[in-house]
Amino acid sequence: MSLTAGIVGLPNVGKSTLFNAITKQNILAANYPFATIEPNVGTVIVPDERLDFLNDLYKPKSLVPTTFEFTDIAGLVKGASSGEGLGNKFLSHIREVDAIVEVVRCFDDANVTHVEGNVDPIRDIETINLELIFADIEVVQNRLSKIGKKAAMSKDKEAKFEAEVLEKLMNHLNNNQAIRSLDLNEEEQKYIKNFNFLTAKPIIYVANIIENELLNNGNEYTKRVEEYASKEGAGVVIICAKVEAELSDLSDEEKEMFLAELGVEESGLSKLIKATYSLLGLATYFTSGTDEVRAWTFKKGMKAPACAGIIHTDFEKGFIRAEIMSYDDLKACGTEKAVKEAGKMRLEGKEYLMQDGDICYFRFNV
Repeated sequence: MSLTAGIVGLPNVGKSTLFNAITKQNILAANYPFATIEPNVGTVIVPDERLDFLNDLYKPKSLVPTTFEFTDIAGLVKGASSGEGLGNKFLSHIREVDAIVEVVRCFDDANVTHVEGNVDPIRDIETINLELIFADIEVVQNRLSKIGKKAAMSKDKEAKFEAEVLEKLMNHLNNNQAIRSLDLNEEEQKYIKNFNFLTAKPIIYVANIIENELLNNGNEYTKRVEEYASKEGAGVVIICAKVEAELSDLSDEEKEMFLAELGVEESGLSKLIKATYSLLGLATYFTSGTDEVRAWTFKKGMKAPACAGIIHTDFEKGFIRAEIMSYDDLKACGTEKAVKEAGKMRLEGKEYLMQDGDICYFRFNV
C-alpha cells in the first residue's frame, strides 16, 4: 500500500520538529518560514501491540511490522493559492498525498515567532483551509468553462452530469466548505476522484502544545480546535512535538520511564500514527509462523484474493481460498490448535472481505 499522509501547517507551528520525531530523520527545523523547501518523505512503523503477542507465541526468526509514509510539506502562508510564499509548489505537493495532517500551534512562546504576530489556532486552520478551497475553486472554474456550454446546449448526458456535479461543488466551495463535507453519491464520488481535489482529502488536526500541558491533555487553544474539528467530523490528536523529538532519541525502556514521569500512558506520536493509519482507510492482517510473523497493510473493503496479491501477484492469480482465524480468537484460545478445536478456524473464498486482525494462510495454485 503506497499511501502517504502529508504534514502541513503555517511556518513555525512545529510540523518539521514533529516530522523529525516521526521518522528520526534530521531534516532542517529552523525558526523561520520556509526552512523546509522540498517535501521530505519518511516511512514510519505502525505501533501494533498484537505483534508482541504473536512474537511471543510463534518465536519467529523474523518479525516485520507494517509501515506507511509521512510527507513533510513546506509551510503555507495566506495567499498561497495566488502564488504567495511557496504558493503553487506547496499546493502541488499536497495534491500528491492521500490524507492531510494539519499541525496547529496551541502554545504561547515569545521565543518562537508567529507569521501572524499572535497565536490563534482557528484563524490558522481557516487560513490553510481557505487556501485549499481557493485552489479547488480554480480547478472547478477551469473545468466548467470548458464543458459548461456543451452541457447546456447539447443532449450529452455525460456532459450534463459533469456540469451538475461541478456546480454542486462550486456552490459548496463558495460557502467556504471543504468538499469532504459534501454529501455525494457513489457515482459523484467516483467522478471527482479524477480531479484529486485538495479539500476532498481526509484530514486530522494535530494540536501542538508545551510540555507542562500534557498532563492536562491540552489547554483552551486545543479545546477550540476540538470544537472546530467536531463540526466537520475530523479528528484531533494533542501532542508536544518537542517532547516527541526527545523521545525519538531514547530506547524503548527509557521512553517508558520518560512517559511515566510525564504521567502519560502513550506517546503522542503513537496516537498520531494509529489515527492517521485509520484516516487513510488502512487496516492490518497477519501471516504467522516460526519463520516469520508479519503485518500486512490493506485498504478496508478489499477482498481476500486482492489481499493475497499484496504478498505476491501469484497468490492473487492462483487464489483458491484462505484459512483464517481472528487475532482475538487466537489470543483467547492461546494456540492455533485450540482455535481449530473451538471451531473458529475458517475457510474463506474469493468474496470474503478481509477484516482488521485476520491471521491468514493463503492457498493458491499457479
